[in-house]
Amino acid sequence: MTNEAHFSAEQSGACPASRLPLADGDPRGSGSDSRTPCPRSQQAFGLITIAKRRDFLAANSAKRIATKGFVLLVRDRKDGDAVKRLGITVTKKIGGAVVRNRMKRRFRALARDVLDERGKAGSDHILIGRAGGVERDYAKLREDLLSAIGRAQ
Repeated sequence: MTNEAHFSAEQSGACPASRLPLADGDPRGSGSDSRTPCPRSQQAFGLITIAKRRDFLAANSAKRIATKGFVLLVRDRKDGDAVKRLGITVTKKIGGAVVRNRMKRRFRALARDVLDERGKAGSDHILIGRAGGVERDYAKLREDLLSAIGRAQ
């Protein structure tokens, strides 16, 4: 246990900028950032995440390709937008939160690896986790996804 009486109460170095705007007429301005915002990480590799339930339900009637680790749904949106979208679903039947989150991370990595270059433009790609997907080797999951995309097109 350390004795705190030996520590200096003075702060060293410059203080970080406060969150409150400075007084009017201050030459430092209000602190607003004039730089352009960075693209979202999904946009950096050409995929947008699907978050709305209606998009998942619409993709449910699309082409369905089942593999050992997941089920892939590919739905052509026919809206003229060439953006590829990704949706991931892992149910509680697969396991607890730790298992489901691990599976989602693997699916996101697969999507970055495969869907960006091989996915169908202007389509929604939904990955539905299956029980064997967590233990399955990443290379085999990648092969499964490549073959599923080939069958979908």
